[in-house]
Amino acid sequence: MAEGFLKSLDPGLEVFSAGTDPETMVSPFAVRVMNEIGIDISGHNTKSVAQFLNVSFDYVITVCDDARETCPVFSGKVKHRLHIGFEDPARAQGTDEQKLAVYKRVRDEIIDEFGKFYRSLKQSNK
Repeated sequence: MAEGFLKSLDPGLEVFSAGTDPETMVSPFAVRVMNEIGIDISGHNTKSVAQFLNVSFDYVITVCDDARETCPVFSGKVKHRLHIGFEDPARAQGTDEQKLAVYKRVRDEIIDEFGKFYRSLKQSNK
């Protein structure tokens, strides 16, 4: 969801999303809640962070609560490493409606926190 949101803010950004233990496909709940706000992530694929370990990045941002501890060290050049943590909605329990509510809440938190992050970058680059 973070990748889709950041790309919607600025299509010129190179954004990659990967997990320490990725699912086999993007969650239908994530696709649904992002579609609700006009962002289509249905064509996104899940990726393992392992495929990016030797890549250079301006920012590596961990987002899931436990990712900061489980994320491997990148051997590529990383200018900034940040953690902007959220509950992992894939771990939500309950009915589909209860799971959907968690995805919506996390989506809204991502929009708020990554929106602030993006605006602060734009301000500092003026």
